Amino acid sequence: MKTLIKNVYAFLPDGTTPLTNIMIDRDKIVGVGEVPADFRAAKVIDGKHKFAVPGFVNAHTHASMTLFRSYADDMNLMDWLNNMIWPAEAKMQEEDIYWGAMLAAVEMIEGGTTTFADMYGPYMEKVAEVAIDSGLRAVLSRGIIGVAPDGDKKLEENVSLFNDFHGAEHGRITVMFGPHAPYTCPPDFLKKVSAAAKKCGAEVHIHMAETKAEIEQITKTYGKRPFRYVEETGLFESGTLAAHCVHLDDEDIAIIKKYGIRVAHNPGSNMKLASGVAPVPRLLKEGVCVALGTDGASSNNNLDMLEEINLAAMLHKVNTLDPLAVPARTALKMGTEYGAKAAGLKNVGKIEKGCKADLTLFNMNSAAWYPRNDLASLLVYSAHADSADTVLVDGKVLMEGRELLTLDKERIFFEAQKCAERLTK
Repeated sequence: MKTLIKNVYAFLPDGTTPLTNIMIDRDKIVGVGEVPADFRAAKVIDGKHKFAVPGFVNAHTHASMTLFRSYADDMNLMDWLNNMIWPAEAKMQEEDIYWGAMLAAVEMIEGGTTTFADMYGPYMEKVAEVAIDSGLRAVLSRGIIGVAPDGDKKLEENVSLFNDFHGAEHGRITVMFGPHAPYTCPPDFLKKVSAAAKKCGAEVHIHMAETKAEIEQITKTYGKRPFRYVEETGLFESGTLAAHCVHLDDEDIAIIKKYGIRVAHNPGSNMKLASGVAPVPRLLKEGVCVALGTDGASSNNNLDMLEEINLAAMLHKVNTLDPLAVPARTALKMGTEYGAKAAGLKNVGKIEKGCKADLTLFNMNSAAWYPRNDLASLLVYSAHADSADTVLVDGKVLMEGRELLTLDKERIFFEAQKCAERLTK
C-alpha cells in the first residue's frame, strides 16, 4: 500500500527541517519532496502542524520491568538488584513477561518510539509476541546470568529465541545474545556465549562498566578492568551493543574503538541510580556510535525516549561546563539514527529514500511549539512525549491522532496491574 504524508516538516539526515512530503510504498520511504504525478496513495496523512522525525530507537531497555515501576526507588544499584528486583523477578511467569511488555509497548508507541532493544527473560518469546502484535520493531536478547545454576539453560533459551524469531515479521524482529554483565558471567561462561553467538551469526547485547563497584569487583577478582576481561573471552568479536559504559579509561575506549562497539547511553537511569556520567562527548568526538536507552521502567521510571534525548543534551553540558558538548541535533540523532546503528539495523533511523518507513509525527499545535524558530531545538528542549500524534513502523500506522490502532490499552492496564500486585506483595 502507498501512503503519502503531505505538507509536513521533516527532520532530514543533514539536520534541516523543510516543509515537504514523504512518500511511502509498503514498508519503505520511496521519496521525500515533490510528489510525482503518478504516485497514487491509498492513504493520505495531513502533515499540517506536524513535525516528522525518524521513530525513536530505545537502544537498551527491559520492557517487562514496567511491572516494577515505583516498586523500589531511591536505592543504589546492587542493593536495588539483590534485595528488591531479583527476588521479585524470580516469581515472574509467562503472563507477567507478556503483560509487562504490552504495557511497555503502549508507553513506547504513545511516546514516539518505534524500535526497542530488549534484554530480559525468561519467556522472551512472549516479548517477541508483543512485538508482533503491537507492530513495533524489536531487537531481543535473553538476559543470561552465568553464575546462576541454570546459566547453561539460559544460554540454550537464547539460542532457541534466535532460531525461532531472528528475522521474523519480514525482518522486524532481530535477536542478539544477552550475557547480563561481566560481574554475573565468569570468563569460561562468556566464552560459551561467544561461541554460541558466532555459530548463530548473532551479535551481543551486554551491560558494561555501569558502576564504580563493578569496576572494583572485576579488577579485584581478575586483575583487569571489565573491557579487557571481556575482550579476552572473544565476546566482542561478533559485534556488540554495550549498555551504560559510564566508567571508562583510555584503554577501555581503545577497546571500544578497536571492535566497533556501539554504546547505549542511559542518562536517566544512570542519574537516578547515581551510577555516574558516561564520557559521551569524548566518545562522540572519537567516532564511537553512541545511542540512547531508557533502561527499565523500574530504574528510570519511564520509557520516554524524548526525555532521554533532552537529558543527553542537558546533562553533558553541565557536566563538562560546555554548552556545545551535545547539541540538540546530535542528541536527536542519538535517539534515532545512531540508535538504529547501535542496534545493528540497516536502513532504519533516517527520513530518506530507501529507508524503512519508521516515523513519528509530533503535533506542533500547542504553546511549547511557538515561536517556531528551530523545530529540532523545540523538540529536544521544549516539547513533551505526549506531542507524539502519529506513529508508523514498516509503513503501518500504529497510532494516529493519539489513538492506538494495534493495542487494547484498557485491557493492558488491567492485566499489568494484576500481575504487578502479585509480584510485589
